[in-house]
Amino acid sequence: MTEDNKTVLYQCGQDSKTETNTGDPVTTEVIRSALQSAANQMCNTLIRTTFSPIVYEANDFCVALYDKNICMLSQAPTLPIFLGTMNFCIEGAIEGVGGVEALEPGDVILYNLPYGTGSHAQDVAIVMPIFLDDEIVGYSCNKAHWYDIGAKNPYCTDTEDLFQEGVMFPGVKIYSKGKKSEDMFRMVEANSRMPVFALGDVHAQTAAVRAGEEALLKIIKRFGKDTFDQCTNRMFDHGEKLVRKYFEELPDGRYEATGTLDNDGINQDVAIDYKVAVEIRGSTVRVDFSDVPDALGGPMNCPFPSTVSTSRVLLGMMLGETGSPTEGHFRPLEVLTRPGSIFHPLPPSPCYLYGWPLMNAMETLYEAFSKAGKDLTPSGCAGDICAVQAYGIDDKTGEMFFNGYALPTGSGAQITKDGTCRYVPGLARSLLPSAELQEAKFSAFHFRRWEFREDSCGPGKYRGGNGIVYEWELTNDARLISTYEKTKTASWAQQGGLSGLPNKLELEYPDGRVESMMKCTGLPVPKGTIIRQYTGGGGGYGLPEERDPALVRKDLQEGFITEEHAREHYPHAF
Repeated sequence: MTEDNKTVLYQCGQDSKTETNTGDPVTTEVIRSALQSAANQMCNTLIRTTFSPIVYEANDFCVALYDKNICMLSQAPTLPIFLGTMNFCIEGAIEGVGGVEALEPGDVILYNLPYGTGSHAQDVAIVMPIFLDDEIVGYSCNKAHWYDIGAKNPYCTDTEDLFQEGVMFPGVKIYSKGKKSEDMFRMVEANSRMPVFALGDVHAQTAAVRAGEEALLKIIKRFGKDTFDQCTNRMFDHGEKLVRKYFEELPDGRYEATGTLDNDGINQDVAIDYKVAVEIRGSTVRVDFSDVPDALGGPMNCPFPSTVSTSRVLLGMMLGETGSPTEGHFRPLEVLTRPGSIFHPLPPSPCYLYGWPLMNAMETLYEAFSKAGKDLTPSGCAGDICAVQAYGIDDKTGEMFFNGYALPTGSGAQITKDGTCRYVPGLARSLLPSAELQEAKFSAFHFRRWEFREDSCGPGKYRGGNGIVYEWELTNDARLISTYEKTKTASWAQQGGLSGLPNKLELEYPDGRVESMMKCTGLPVPKGTIIRQYTGGGGGYGLPEERDPALVRKDLQEGFITEEHAREHYPHAF
C-alpha cells in the first residue's frame, strides 16, 4: 500500500515473499485441488453446524485458507464480497491480539471491527493460526452474518456513528492455546438479543476453522513444507498470467461511469452522486474511487476492505472460467481511494449499510468497463438485494423472532442472450429460503405471493431479466426494517437497449392504507400488514426492434411481459 496526503493506492494481490516456484505442474495441480477440497470441507462444516438460517440457507458467509504470508490459497464458492476482505480480517485479528509473536497453537480469534473486516459489526470473522513444528504455516478463517450483535436495533438504516452499530471485538482470543475463554463467550451471549443463535454460530465458525486447520496440515505434511511453498507459488504465478493475458487484449484507456445512491439512510430526500473510473494500462488495471463525496452522516459508507473486495469480485466475474481465484489472480489489480470518503470512511463514520454502496459501485464499475469494448460485461441489474426484515416477540412462543433475506433481481442482458431472474449483485450464491421453511422457523409470517414481476425486464434485442414480486403478511405485531436502494434509478442498458424497472416497496396496512418507502429502522407495523416487495429488472442489450418475434411471443406466453408492453416495445412481433 502506498499513500500521499490525499489518496491511498492498494496492490490487491501480494507478490510471493519467496522466489521459488519450481513445483512441478502435476504436483501443483494436486495441491490446488486438495486446497479447494479443504475449503469446501470448511464450508460444509459451517453449514451443517450453524444455528442461523441466514447462514445455512442464504449462504451469508465465507470460508478461506491463507498461507503464512496471508496470501489466499483457496476459498469455497460462498459470498464473494466477504471473500475479498478476508486478508484484512486476518491482519486485523492478529494486530488486535498483539501481533504474530502473540499467536500460539490452538488460538482462535474473534474479530468484527468494521474498518478491518470491511463489513458491519454483524459480520463476524473467526481466525485461527495454523502451526506445524512450532512454525506458522497458514491461517484458517471465515466470516458469517449474525442475526443480532447488540446494535441500537437488530438491523439499522439510520446510525450516525460506529458506536450505535453493535458490540465491537477488535481481535480477542476466544480460545487460547486450545483453552476456551468462558468470559468471552459470556460477552457474546450478553450482547445479543438472540443469544442462542449467536453462541451457536460462534461454535459453528470455530468448528469450521478447525476443519480447515486439520485439512491444511494434512496437505503440508503429505508433500512437505518446501514442496508446498514451491507449488503454491507456481499456482499464484499461473493465476497472475491468466489475468494479465486477459487485460493485455483490451485497449488501454480510462473509462468512467457515474452512480447514484438514493440517500444516506437518514436524509432520505437527498440522492448522492459519485464517479468511478477504470484505467487499463497494458496488463495492469486500476480502479479509481478517489472522485467520490466525503463520508456520509448516515450508514451508507463502504469501509476500505470492502471497496477492495468490490474490485476483486468484479475482476473475478469478468474473467469467468479461470479457475477458483487465488492470491495471484489479483496481482494485476490496483485500487485507488481517498481516506475520509464514502468508499474509504474513517472512524467513527457509520457504515452499517456498507453493502449497498458496494453493490451500487459494482454495477457502476461494470458500466465503466463496458466502455472499453463490446461484450465485456452484461447490461446493468437493479443493483440491490431488496431486503426487508421484521422482528418482534412471538405471541405464541414469547421468544424474539427476526427474519429477512436478500431477494433476487433481474440480471442484465448480454450480447447473445437474455438476462435471468436469479441475480443478487455481489452475493452470487446467496439463496432465498423456501416460504415453508421461514413459516416453520417463525410463526409471525405468512407468505402470499412469490412470482415474476411482469414488464420489469428492460426491452432490447435481448431483454433483461425480470424482477420478482414477493408478498407476505405479518401474523404478529412487529417492527420493520427496510434497506431498499435503487428505487429512483433504473438499470443501465447497452447498444440501444432500454432500462428495466427500478425496485419498489409497498406496505398495505389493515385499514387499507398503502404506503411506499425506501429505508426505515424499527417501524412499528400491526398484525395483518401486507408487505409487497418488487425487485427491479435488468437492462436490455441491442435495439428492441431487432428482437426475434418468436421470443416476444414466448415471453408473453410465460408471463414475463404483458401484451401492452409487447405492443409498445415490440410492435414488429404483431
